[in-house]
Amino acid sequence: MANEIEIKIPDIGEATQVDLIEVLVKVGDKIELETPLITLETDKASMEIPSSKAGIVTKINLKVGDKVSEGDIILLVNAEEKVESVKNESAASEPTPVKKIEPAKVSTTPITKEDKEIVIPDIGGVTDVDVIDILIKSGMDVEKDQSLITLEGDKATMDIPSPYAGTVKDVKIKLGDKVSQGSLILLLEVKSEEILPDADSSSVATEHPEPEKKEQPIPPANNIPQVPHQYESSNLISAGPAVRRVARELGLNLSQLKGSGRKARITKEDIQIYVKARLSEKTGASGFSLPVIPVIDFTKFGDIESKPLNKIKKLTGTNVHRSWLTIPHVTQFDEADITELEAFRKAEADHAKEAGYKLTILAFVCGVVSKALQTYPQFNASLDASGENLIYKKYCNIGIAVETPNGLVVPVIKNINKLNVAEIAIEMARLSNKARDKGLTPADMSGGCFTISSLGGIGGTAFTPIVNSPEVAILGLSRSVIKPVYEDNVFKPKLMLPVSLSYDHRVIDGAEAARFARFICVALNDIRKILL
Repeated sequence: MANEIEIKIPDIGEATQVDLIEVLVKVGDKIELETPLITLETDKASMEIPSSKAGIVTKINLKVGDKVSEGDIILLVNAEEKVESVKNESAASEPTPVKKIEPAKVSTTPITKEDKEIVIPDIGGVTDVDVIDILIKSGMDVEKDQSLITLEGDKATMDIPSPYAGTVKDVKIKLGDKVSQGSLILLLEVKSEEILPDADSSSVATEHPEPEKKEQPIPPANNIPQVPHQYESSNLISAGPAVRRVARELGLNLSQLKGSGRKARITKEDIQIYVKARLSEKTGASGFSLPVIPVIDFTKFGDIESKPLNKIKKLTGTNVHRSWLTIPHVTQFDEADITELEAFRKAEADHAKEAGYKLTILAFVCGVVSKALQTYPQFNASLDASGENLIYKKYCNIGIAVETPNGLVVPVIKNINKLNVAEIAIEMARLSNKARDKGLTPADMSGGCFTISSLGGIGGTAFTPIVNSPEVAILGLSRSVIKPVYEDNVFKPKLMLPVSLSYDHRVIDGAEAARFARFICVALNDIRKILL
C-alpha cells in the first residue's frame, strides 16, 4: 500500500518508556485529524495521543502494556483505502484454523503444524481473575510448561503454563483483563512429528492415542535455544515486569530474593515477605524500626468492596510518603487580609470574561509568590543528592496542584515571574483544562520550583501540605472567611485568607519561613506593594 502513512509518538517532554494503558482505535476505523489514538500513563499523569493525519487504520503496531518513547510507530493509516477493503484485508490476515489431524491417520510429511487454542485451565472455580502480567508475545517460541501469563486472585498470584510447545500466533488477552476457566489466552502453532508409514507404525498409531505423540518434545537442536525465554531479563532473574516495577520503586535488588513461584520465579508476595522481614529487623544503635502493618480480614465485620488504586494515586502515595519520611517538615500558619483585593477582582471580573479568561484570587497569589521567591531565593532552591549543597535556581516555575478524576497532578507554569496576573490566569486555566482532559505531558509537569495547593473552593480552615520534593516549600490556601479585625480602635469586618507554608527545616529556619509568609500576606493586603 503505497499510500500508508506512519503515525508516531510525538514529543512527550523527553519522557521514555511510558506505559501504554489504552488503545482507542482498531484496524478498519476511519479517523480524523486530532482523533485520540492511545492513552499513555506516566508517573504523574495520563495523556491521550491524537492523530496527526486523517485516514483509515490499516495496522496497529502497539498494544496495551507496551512501553513507548518519542518516535515509536503507533499505527499505519491509508488516506484512500475504504473501510470495507481494510476490514477484508484484516479478515484475510487472521490465522485460519487448521483442521486437527485424526489420531489414526498417518501423514507422509515428517513435521506438521496445527493451531491450538490455549485457554485458562481449571483454577479452582475462581472467576473474574485479573491478568497482571503477559509473559509472551506474537511470534515467540514457547516450550511446554513455560509460563504464558500471570493471574492475581484475592489471595495469591499464579502463572498459567503452556500445555504444548510451539509458536505464539495471536495473543487474545491484554493486561487488566478479567478471566475465568475456559477464557481464550492465545492461538499456538504446534509442531508435531508424524509416524512415517511402515509395517509397524500403523499398528502403533492405532494402539496409542495421538495426543501422546503430539506432546513428544521437539528434537534437542530446536529445544535448547528456548530455555533463555524464561530468563530474558538482566542477571538471569525470573520475574515479571510488574514485580520488577515494584522492586524499582522500593529500591530492592531482586538478586537478594528467592522466588517461590514456578521455576523460582519471584512474585509480589516474595517482595512483601522480604520487605516485612527487613523492616522488622532492628536498625541503628537505638533499635528503632518501622512497625509492620498488621493484616486485617475486614470481611469478618461485614461486606466489603476492594478497588485497586490507579497508577497516578499509587505513585503520588509513594512520592509523598518518601517526602514525609525524608524531609523534616514544619508548617507556618498566617492570614492575609484580601478584602480590597477581592473587591478589585470582582470589579475586573467582567472585563476578564470579555477577554476570554477567569480572574481568580489564585492568579494573584501566584504573582505574589513569584515576587517572594525572588526576594527570598532560599525558597527557590533544592538540596543536591548528597544533601550538602544548596542549588539556587535562576528561573522561577510554580506548580499548581489540580484535582482530576484519576488523582492529583501538578502542572507547572513556566517563567511565571515574567507574566502579569492576567497572563497567569490564562495559563493556569489552560493547564487545568489540559489536566482534566488527560492532555498533560511530562514537560508540562517538570521543572517546578515551588508548589501551591488551594483547597479554598472546597473548605477548611487550615491544613499542612507535604513538600513536593525536591522543592523545599509548598503553600496551602484554605477558604477565605469574614472575620472581625480590630483596626483604628474599632472592629471591622475583613475577608481573611488562611495560608499554610510547609517547609524543609534542613534548608529554611522558622524565622525565614515567618518572613516569607508575612511577605505574601502583606502583598495580598495591598497588591500595589509588589510593584515597588
